[in-house]
Amino acid sequence: MRITGGEVKGRRLASFRGMNIRPTADRVREAVFNIIGQDLAGLKVLDLFAGTGSMGLESLSRGARQAVFIDKSQQAINLIKKNIELCGYQTSGITLKKSLDKVIPISYPLSGETFDLVFIDPPYRKNMVSFLLAELSLCEMLSPETLVVVESFKTEILPPSIENLLMVMTRLYGDTRISIYRFEATQ
Repeated sequence: MRITGGEVKGRRLASFRGMNIRPTADRVREAVFNIIGQDLAGLKVLDLFAGTGSMGLESLSRGARQAVFIDKSQQAINLIKKNIELCGYQTSGITLKKSLDKVIPISYPLSGETFDLVFIDPPYRKNMVSFLLAELSLCEMLSPETLVVVESFKTEILPPSIENLLMVMTRLYGDTRISIYRFEATQ
């Protein structure tokens, strides 16, 4: 597994063994950034179910100013921290060990934070995406026009809109469905 673009393109990320993590394939990550853009200068990124941290790290490599990585597994958090260090992003990568099964944590240290780009990659076939999208839309963590990139199993059908999130695109890559939502802030 390697970073596919930006300033640390080609950097190999730490591997994992025996962990219950399904990392986003290099070609899927590359396709996502071809869709959302290569220049993420100044954006704040939230990587939910971060696993190896590859999506947030790809964002930092492409100029994002900060990435917050959330995962419930201490092994995943340790792996993400190692990958942040391998890429040299210790000052812009923040890890939080939190469960996302029931609620998105908006308390300290995330209170008052808003994000411009969000990645959601929950375990496949757990029907968590709709709940997470609704939570995100209502928790005041999204900047106007935030993009939310959802990775799900290819057969999972996601709603065209949830609250203030509107699906703008969906693509299939093998067993993976990538769906992109745009946050439409209400006045």
